[in-house]
Amino acid sequence: RLRKAKLYVEKAIKEKKIFTVQGPYPIIRRLLRARGWVERKLPCISRQLKQQPGDLKKQQLEKRAGGGSAEQGEAVPNPRGGAQPSLRTTEPLHHPWPSDKNKGEMEDEDKKEDKEQCSDDSDDIHDLMSFLVQDQVPNFLWTIRLSNIDQDLLPRIEVVNRFPRLQALCTKVGARRPQRGSTRGGGVQKRMTGFSKQEGLCQSLQNLPWFEQVDLNTFFPRCYRLGFMDQEDAFIEDFRLTAARSLLKLALQKTGDSPMGTEQHPKSDRVPAWPGSALYPQLVEEALEVCEQHLGVLGHQDIDRNTPSPCRTCIAWDRFLQEYYRVAHEGTRLVLSKEQREQCQDVLQRLEEQLPQLGIEGNLNVWILKPSAKSRGRGKARGSLGRTHPHGEGISSSLCCPGIVCATRLEEVLHLAQSCTGSSARVCEWVVQKYVERPLTIFHTKFDIRQWFVVTDWKPLTVWFYRDCYLRFCSRPFSLCHLEPARHLCNVSIQKRYKTSQPDPRLPPDKIWSNTQFQAHLAQLGQADAWQRVIVPGMKAAILNTLRCARDQVGSRKGSFELFGADFLIGKDFQPWLLEVNSCPTMSPSSGVTRQLCANVQRDTLRLVLDRKDNPTCSIGAFELLYREVGWGLGTATPQAPRVPTAPCVSLQAAVSSCLSVGLQLEVTGCSLKKL
Repeated sequence: RLRKAKLYVEKAIKEKKIFTVQGPYPIIRRLLRARGWVERKLPCISRQLKQQPGDLKKQQLEKRAGGGSAEQGEAVPNPRGGAQPSLRTTEPLHHPWPSDKNKGEMEDEDKKEDKEQCSDDSDDIHDLMSFLVQDQVPNFLWTIRLSNIDQDLLPRIEVVNRFPRLQALCTKVGARRPQRGSTRGGGVQKRMTGFSKQEGLCQSLQNLPWFEQVDLNTFFPRCYRLGFMDQEDAFIEDFRLTAARSLLKLALQKTGDSPMGTEQHPKSDRVPAWPGSALYPQLVEEALEVCEQHLGVLGHQDIDRNTPSPCRTCIAWDRFLQEYYRVAHEGTRLVLSKEQREQCQDVLQRLEEQLPQLGIEGNLNVWILKPSAKSRGRGKARGSLGRTHPHGEGISSSLCCPGIVCATRLEEVLHLAQSCTGSSARVCEWVVQKYVERPLTIFHTKFDIRQWFVVTDWKPLTVWFYRDCYLRFCSRPFSLCHLEPARHLCNVSIQKRYKTSQPDPRLPPDKIWSNTQFQAHLAQLGQADAWQRVIVPGMKAAILNTLRCARDQVGSRKGSFELFGADFLIGKDFQPWLLEVNSCPTMSPSSGVTRQLCANVQRDTLRLVLDRKDNPTCSIGAFELLYREVGWGLGTATPQAPRVPTAPCVSLQAAVSSCLSVGLQLEVTGCSLKKL
């Protein structure tokens, strides 16, 4: 048995087939072993091993190699103190995120994943072969946290499934609030906590105009980083302008003339409407004035003004918002003249031509707050989520750093953000994003789409799109009257708390659909071509534009690749809206659909990054080349070249428009040197 293991290991070493998997990935282990790879195993609990003397750890390994123990362990020597390379870890290997006091039910899922990792394929022959390759540098590494790997060893590993410095792409906001004494806003911040000088998705996408002639507002709901003065001021102005537009929609809705983006809002169960209550008589006139001035700004009519934006100063906003809340949330009626109705229709029509997101706004001005560096809905959802619409109640002073929260009042958002930024060492940074109030629903239930893609190189940028994806449903019917997680947050880790809730009998109990089932549903609606004509091209364009913005901030490493999971929401017009991009997306199956799809995407990823090296024509499953940039880093020198932009040197493999701002012709001047 030992002789057989040695022969197998010698062959694997000769063919450079030593791998290490960190995390709950039994599919990856099984597929690599079937290819003749040998695993150099990592310990399940590294802290306990590091506290033990080196001789004891060596005895444990020798005992395990002889078949005397099934316990997993690994010697982790200092790489500078001996010949053995180290995959030194500094914390439990199964946790891809820092521990949190508010993680709640997430602990059960993590424990389940840890148990799966430690019990997966722990038979003696693999333990023995793992012991025999302890002095080998892995040729392939699949890890959930790149920071856990010894940085001296990492450059020696040929293929790694992670890229460094992904905060610009996969955090909602990278830079934390400055400490006291530092500058705020867009200036240089010398003293930063957390992800110092790193850009998050919200910030990096704001640089899109430098890379593409694409309007960010056509695929990413507008987003602001609370905690930075300029961003907070921009959010306040946006909230006010959205309230003015929403009031015009409500005014038309209540008189029977509803343009696009309005919908009937059921009356609250808690606060009755008072039809006879007096509103400020010129409320609609003020909303019209604000929207007209906003149209002037959008048309650049304010380019020579030295005064602040009229959208901030033309009316008493505190009073206006309070009156708007009464109309939007308490059912107070508006009375319009015929002339005012015509003005409202005209203004909203002109705004629709200028604002791509007018159709998703609805009329209740709902915004969603997200912790910047958490995922899977971590944190306890509080604030407006979990109760009906707010009607004047304040936010509890004990509220601090909850999970994702929906809010409909400006003071709610600002109070929540300020309550999480004190003098404590742990600063909670927030982003606030416009909530899509008019999503496409299936059987009156909200859903989102998890779409995979792989980046195999950043310079030149090479992206692969996975044709299969899945839908995640909420547990209760969609309603803006009740801002609770069961109706609005599609994360599986959140919806599993509502297992007893079934939104519609036509939806599966596990609340997961494949894209094939979704396409069949679209065909029943008479929109069979919406998937290939609108949704898929929109997702591809959003992914590609996002990657271009983040490319300069991400650490590029030859031999690395990364599987990402992008989350999209679909509007009523079938337009996809990017919500976030997740690195290291979960592969733990939560349903029969995800069990099959997650296994398939892992199999096809290995085909793409391993098999394709030796056989470029091999099958890569459901992956298709989305984009490959050619001519990266190459200049063109001509003796006479005008200083004008030329066509970019790119190659698109799919119907995604490209306009990279690279490729100027160079002018060469001077004369050649004479040989001596």
